[in-house]
Amino acid sequence: MFDLITLKLNADPLILNALAEDITSEDVSTNSVVPNETLGEVDLISKADGIICGLPIFQRVFYLLDNKTQFHFFVKDGDSISHGQTLGRITGDMRVLLSGERTALNYLQRMSGIATYTNAFVRELQDSAITLLDSRKTTPNNRIFEKYAVKIGGGQNHRYNLSDGVLLKDNHIGAAGSVTKAVHSARAYAPRVRKIEVEVENLQMVKEAIEAKADIIMLDNMSYEQLQEAVALIHKKAEIEISGNITKDNIHRLTKLDVQYVSSGALTHSANILDLSLKNLHPISTVKK
Repeated sequence: MFDLITLKLNADPLILNALAEDITSEDVSTNSVVPNETLGEVDLISKADGIICGLPIFQRVFYLLDNKTQFHFFVKDGDSISHGQTLGRITGDMRVLLSGERTALNYLQRMSGIATYTNAFVRELQDSAITLLDSRKTTPNNRIFEKYAVKIGGGQNHRYNLSDGVLLKDNHIGAAGSVTKAVHSARAYAPRVRKIEVEVENLQMVKEAIEAKADIIMLDNMSYEQLQEAVALIHKKAEIEISGNITKDNIHRLTKLDVQYVSSGALTHSANILDLSLKNLHPISTVKK
């Protein structure tokens, strides 16, 4: 998850770029109404039902602006939340709370939306042994956040990037000349510890992938009847992944098939944000009575 090393090395540069995008020189609105450091407090409120995700990143946004900012969360990543629920309270310089608000909420809303959407898929698979996987169809420069959100929602990550595994898709096969040539070339080139996965689109390609001894065969954009035939052909000769036009409305039908994985790019590219808000900002006194 987001340990301190991961935050510093991988997340912080991206968060700082997001902040720099939003504040090129100064926050004119904030500086005009809060010209000096003023201690304040604001509530994090949910405006929808869902799964909360991204609290470490939300927190990091304000921390990078001012490491004296304090947080009191009433929930943790992965918790179910409801409309109108107070999720936490943030205390710090009001200039920091105002300037970091949009960036922090952008991350939190996006990540919570993905976690919530993923969880809806997972619930449809709960009576099966199928593992739900994401894809590389992520927002540029936000993959680390979006793939984390999939895991918080109950899914699992497919390869993180092109260096992380061998997946021979249609254009790789076209470049190699055939499924057999692509699999054999990958077997000769890739490290021994790598599994070789190949994407197939018809039963002839399934047979070729089996004969080439692919480790994982991805059945892409097949009809349900084709999937049934393909699964019967493979029958434990390789692991099976189903992909292509998988939605939360049609995924349940796949639970009747003997497959190990179902992958969906929709988890990251089609999830709506979860509506969250920072409300009730007010100054507070540091004088103890």
